Amino acid sequence: MTVTRAAAEFRAWATIDLHALRNNLALARARQPEASVVAVAKANAYGHGLLPVARALQSQLRPGDCFGVATLEEGLALRAAGIAEDIVLLEGVVTPDELRRALAARLQLVLHSDYQLRDLLALFALVPPADALTLWLKVDTGMHRLGLSQDEFATTWRALHGHPSVSRLRVMTHFACADDPASEMTRQQLDVLSAALAGAGVQPGDCELSVAASAAIQQWPDSHFQWLRPGIMLYGGAAILAENAVDRGLRPVMTLHSRIMAIKHVKAGETLGYGASYRCEQDQRIGIVSIGYGDGYPRHAPSGTPVLVICRQDSRNVLLRAPLCGRVSMDMLIVDLSGCDQIAVGDEVILWGEGLPADDIARLSGTIAYELFCQVTPRVHYVYI
Repeated sequence: MTVTRAAAEFRAWATIDLHALRNNLALARARQPEASVVAVAKANAYGHGLLPVARALQSQLRPGDCFGVATLEEGLALRAAGIAEDIVLLEGVVTPDELRRALAARLQLVLHSDYQLRDLLALFALVPPADALTLWLKVDTGMHRLGLSQDEFATTWRALHGHPSVSRLRVMTHFACADDPASEMTRQQLDVLSAALAGAGVQPGDCELSVAASAAIQQWPDSHFQWLRPGIMLYGGAAILAENAVDRGLRPVMTLHSRIMAIKHVKAGETLGYGASYRCEQDQRIGIVSIGYGDGYPRHAPSGTPVLVICRQDSRNVLLRAPLCGRVSMDMLIVDLSGCDQIAVGDEVILWGEGLPADDIARLSGTIAYELFCQVTPRVHYVYI
């Protein structure tokens, strides 16, 4: 357990363990050591900080590996910060202007719709790129979000394969149910992908395939192919239903901290917080913690959701679990300190992370760790270690 007394000036802060981040990438790569990796850093690196995460991972990327982002703005931010590695725009671009800006920044495009092919061919006719491009063709194999139909894929493949402005075509898809080991849909989607390749006349060796994101990396080895796309597993979150990431050897990267800002004694029968939804069944000692949904802690976390309090006992630091009481407020939450007389004002509180998996807090709150990480707000100070 890392006790972050150096952050004592902050009311709420998150420590980001970059060594844990690199450890998690190594675990992802170990599932298929010969595959290349798209290190997914979209959505501000799942709330962990786009640029610090990218810089921390640079030393772990092999030649040919790349970063994956969702938006043009994310890709341009990496380029502006001097990140020279390949960057894939996983959602592609929408307008011809975005297309020109992406190519000027040497970003690799994902094509998922027929209009993108038209815009690209029109640009090739007007201003052929100085260097031939690497493009990714996304096939819709059943998720029905983004992706080319089998007919659209065949048309796109034939238009671009061998084109003088294209050096390499890669093919990708995305699974809908890879997090569920009992679902048959993952194998069905692999079958659809095989049919799409065959329908376009794509021969083995014509292209590289990118199919496996975090869940499939961990439990669908048949989907690994030439490229892995680790996302949530890089950040120590579970990608598989009803699991905790720590049970698979992944380490939490973000630990969210706050502190006890006040302690009160409340009589039996009194209520706590908004809506008076929590009634004390006995006299209680309660602690007010200086964090709330305005900082990104989930408002719907129910009473009983645990936090960890780091306090001094017999000249040493000890960890005590304290349950949430009543509704989470914008700036504060209340925890039960009954039987924890040694806890004092100023003691550090861990909301999730090291010692308290974010997956547990997410499950109690009716969400997933992805959302917990991404909804941490700018009021929270980040400390990179």
